[in-house]
Amino acid sequence: MKFCSECAHPLTVTVPEGDNRPRYVCTHCGTIHYQNPKMVIGSIPVWERDGELKVLLCKRAIEPRHGYWTLPAGFMENEETTSEAAARETEEEAGANVRLGPLFTLLNVAHVHQVHLFYLAELLDLDFAPGIESLDVQLFSEDEIPWGDLAFPTIRTTLELFFADRAKMSEGGGYGVHTQDITRPMRRSDDVAPEQPD
Repeated sequence: MKFCSECAHPLTVTVPEGDNRPRYVCTHCGTIHYQNPKMVIGSIPVWERDGELKVLLCKRAIEPRHGYWTLPAGFMENEETTSEAAARETEEEAGANVRLGPLFTLLNVAHVHQVHLFYLAELLDLDFAPGIESLDVQLFSEDEIPWGDLAFPTIRTTLELFFADRAKMSEGGGYGVHTQDITRPMRRSDDVAPEQPD
């Protein structure tokens, strides 16, 4: 950010009086331009029939991570709730009709100024198709998921937690709410790329 959106004068980075961190400040009109984390909201769309459970994934048609697989998710818009954002992103990216369940993961991705939330979701039918940001959408069982081709660490983390909770259900367990900090990009060649804005 170089210029003030209120008066178009150049901005200065300084700690405003009464604050504790540097901000973009216009010394001409006095406007302080706060920058806050973005919310990335999505779902875990599940289809279960005859004891077989599959998760719907989208292959990204956009950068970053073009051609890699992800859960349907994207930035929350103004004037919508987190659940509305999850349902909208699922419809936009996967053309899928879902019944949203409870929140499943809340993942802090501080190094890219984001918070990712994923809701459990039940597919209502198999009438899904790629949206403009997806090359393909497919259902995957746990052993079919392209683990080496997942787009971001939050996707891998969410899916791992989902299947771990699923495995505990035979012992009387259930799906929990999971919070975790993704503190740095994964670097190993067999890991997925760091989180990036959509």
